[in-house]
Amino acid sequence: MKRKDHTIFQPWWQRLAALWPLGQVRDGESTRLPRLVQEDQRLPRFVRQCPTTMVAISRLRLLAWDKLNPTPARHYFGYTPVPQAAYIGANLLKIEAGMRSMGQLRRHLVQHPGLIWALGFPLYGRSQQACGFDPEASLPTRRHFSHMLRTLDNQELQRLLDGQVSQLKMLLPAEFGQMVSLDTKHILAFVKENNPKAYIKEGRYDKAQQPRDDSDCKLGCKRRHNQKSPTKEGEAASQKVSIGEYYWGYASGVVATKIADWGEFVLAELTQTFDQADISYFFPLMEAVERRLGFRPCYGAFDAAFDAFYVYDYFDSEEHDGFAAVPYSEKGGSTRRAFSAEGLPLCAASLPMPLKFTFHDRTTTLIPHVRARYACPLLFPEANGQACPVAHKRWAKGGCLTTMAYTPGAQIRHQLDRQSQLYQTVYKQRTATERINSQAVHLGIERPKLRNQQAITNTNTLIYLLINLRAMERVLAKLENGQTD
Repeated sequence: MKRKDHTIFQPWWQRLAALWPLGQVRDGESTRLPRLVQEDQRLPRFVRQCPTTMVAISRLRLLAWDKLNPTPARHYFGYTPVPQAAYIGANLLKIEAGMRSMGQLRRHLVQHPGLIWALGFPLYGRSQQACGFDPEASLPTRRHFSHMLRTLDNQELQRLLDGQVSQLKMLLPAEFGQMVSLDTKHILAFVKENNPKAYIKEGRYDKAQQPRDDSDCKLGCKRRHNQKSPTKEGEAASQKVSIGEYYWGYASGVVATKIADWGEFVLAELTQTFDQADISYFFPLMEAVERRLGFRPCYGAFDAAFDAFYVYDYFDSEEHDGFAAVPYSEKGGSTRRAFSAEGLPLCAASLPMPLKFTFHDRTTTLIPHVRARYACPLLFPEANGQACPVAHKRWAKGGCLTTMAYTPGAQIRHQLDRQSQLYQTVYKQRTATERINSQAVHLGIERPKLRNQQAITNTNTLIYLLINLRAMERVLAKLENGQTD
């Protein structure tokens, strides 16, 4: 008697799953590590015989793939999900080779099946090729590659950066991370508003009119120039007009450290929209640096945009003599102030100004802090009958007043010796971020052909991961040659 086919009574998704015998995963299994982490002798012959694949494997092996969260083992219909590591590795190859599109990346992978195997893509189909699978069927579509770049959790990439910093800390001398520098790099959005040749009737630089091609980008100013206003004949040109360079886009902040004879290394990075001030990168990036290093850096080098009291406070410590090397910025018309031996600010007549009162400020800067107001020493706490030696313009209105943050950093900002040899040495650390940004520009960070903030954020992190991979290769080569001095 012929047995009945009971599969017709199975749910439709179970019957459909039976059509994909390849790529199924056992229950409870998870995928996290790409196949390239295996030893060379365990790699298939077609992989070992592909020079392009072996070069990629030697570099990608340096990443701490075990830091990634595991990919769920089973999705719908018994289909094997593509591990996140496969997409990450493929995008690193795309950036390194300078490929301009996901279609170009996919064609490159099809031409080198060894890369498909090494990156960990599930293998489907049968083929007469040496690889034994169908490269076309084993790869996601071009659109899905783009979709994954837009939806990939950036924290996964940050975990890889965590692993890189830990590896570099073990390989490099003890001064690794003791001196850091921070800088930002502007990123132009892929919108017609940034094209000066494109006709736009009005609102090119109107922040209320969001570009249609990128709903996430923001309008920001790259730099400003002060120019004298045009005048009529016989009139002096006194008024200054601020001319700015405006773009729609994003900005990437990066913290790097430089070790003499070893190179520059990325410690942390962050991407924000272009309307955010440079100083807004300080606390998130330094928090990530301190977490990865396990200690707070002693010295920091920054440009004048970071001339704020809390930057000096961050590096001020009784445990070391470190400081923040930042040029003094005369923003708001303020000038450098002198202090007495007791830490009181000196007025224009070089007299110590007594503390009048303190208050909590929650609006002036990024962080709430205590501010102090100092009064005229000749009138507070009581008038002593003496006249102001310099005839201050506010003498008739109660004397001069000054308000400043009630922290050591506010005083350090004015008293820091910016002509000392140590200051100059620390400030030269800024070349680390300049070199990192130069490499990032070469890898395409400045003008990405992307229209989504998450995709741009992930691409930026991948670029910095690749820069660290190249630096790590040089470090390992130097150690293998015995050049440890």
